[in-house]
Amino acid sequence: DMSSSSPNPGSKTGTNSRPTSKDGSKKNIWSSLLDTVANGKRLPEKNLLVLGGTPDSQREFLDTFSADTSADPALANDKRKGKGKVPPIANQFALGYTYRDVLDADKEDTLARVSAYLLSEPSPSFAPLLKPLLTPKSVPETLVVILMDWSDPWTWVRRLREWVRLLRSVLVSLDDETKIVMEETMLEWRDRKRGMDATNATAGGLSNSSGPITIPLGPGEWDEGLGIPMCVVCQGADKIEKLEKDHGWHEEQFDFILQFLRTILLKHGASLIYTTPFLAGSLQGLVHSSLGIHSLLKKESLKHNVIDRDKILVPANWDSWGKIRIIREGFDMEGVSTAWSIEIQDPPESIYQTTNSAQENEHGLAEDGTSAVTTFEQTIYDPKQGTVGANPNSNSTKIEIESTDLQDFFANQANILEDLKARDDKEHTTQQAPQLEMSPMADEGKVNEHIGPVQFNMGGIQVDADDMLKKLRDREAVRTQKKETPTPPASDDKAHNQALANFFAGLVKKPGSSPRGSPSA
Repeated sequence: DMSSSSPNPGSKTGTNSRPTSKDGSKKNIWSSLLDTVANGKRLPEKNLLVLGGTPDSQREFLDTFSADTSADPALANDKRKGKGKVPPIANQFALGYTYRDVLDADKEDTLARVSAYLLSEPSPSFAPLLKPLLTPKSVPETLVVILMDWSDPWTWVRRLREWVRLLRSVLVSLDDETKIVMEETMLEWRDRKRGMDATNATAGGLSNSSGPITIPLGPGEWDEGLGIPMCVVCQGADKIEKLEKDHGWHEEQFDFILQFLRTILLKHGASLIYTTPFLAGSLQGLVHSSLGIHSLLKKESLKHNVIDRDKILVPANWDSWGKIRIIREGFDMEGVSTAWSIEIQDPPESIYQTTNSAQENEHGLAEDGTSAVTTFEQTIYDPKQGTVGANPNSNSTKIEIESTDLQDFFANQANILEDLKARDDKEHTTQQAPQLEMSPMADEGKVNEHIGPVQFNMGGIQVDADDMLKKLRDREAVRTQKKETPTPPASDDKAHNQALANFFAGLVKKPGSSPRGSPSA
């Protein structure tokens, strides 16, 4: 019995040990899952508010921003195999969205997740879509990016003005708590110079035993802060050479654009960069530093560049009027800065549809010399239109267009046609018929004197062309003369009939005569 009962305790022990091991493995699985979720929640979240451009140019910006700049071919091959799938982009209508994960230099650790909100048109109707994106929690982690393109640099200042107006209208409508956070963010951005590298950051503030000492701001710096860091990206810098070759642009135009943009952006504490398609360059470093994303393995320094005209990089808090003035003498920074502060106070308008009152207001500002947009467009205009101050109202990308009433259009065209008809009739009555002059080539004798004899070879026989033409003319003259020889006139019908009557009358036997050879009675 004992031997038979001895396996039972062992079997019980074995059966009890198995559930214990399963429970332990379940606890390990749940703990790892919870740790993973916790790590995901601790991942820094950043926001990009991308304004302007087209859906294609917005995709190009995001591709350049998330491009793999690693020099390790193994990491690049892993990305090609699908380890780093690119999230889709929904930016065809209204407010678009996508996200990008910022990886460390070894492409293993994720430094932050960047949510990108995309908007193409500065229409006041889209303001309610932007307001929920700006909260006390999101404002310190948000960067506004305004996209421009070198295909139409003459519209840059007008577009930038409308975007700033739209942002101001949204920021003013926020609650007080968000406004306080925005003010703190601007103070941090301005004083700590978060958008620059460590070496340049120390240049803006000095420290001593009593604490940090901030250098006073220069003229035109930070007097129109928006409350959110801003960066202007001018895409398609490879088109600069085309403007120079095809349209005759010179260094004066490019310097004027650069001085104008830097003067405006200096007032908002914004940065400026020129980019080339699919070349990351310094764009990644500028956006990462502006969002406070720093690599743990690779230290990157952001260096300014104002020499290469297709690789311009002006970080925030670096520029000043003195640096702008040395580009080219004669630029009125004071006038542009003052005019810009006045213009951005107005409510936003559509860059494609300008009301009559807005046009009159802008025209009045232009006469007073206080319109920054008009000042810019008088110097930088569309070379294809050939008019100074070309207005971008004719852009074909607008969604809605205004048209006149059909009957009004027909009535206007009828008046135009009547005027043209009256003008044609008047010109027809007053204009004399043109007198055709005799051609000097009509004198054949003079021509023959200059040309001389003409001969050609026909079947091995040398033929004189003049002699041949003379024979042909003589033959044609003889043939024509024969045709023109007069024929004798036809006899009279009566005479002809009389002759026939006489002929038949002679055949009739006379009375009393007998036929020839008949016997006599």
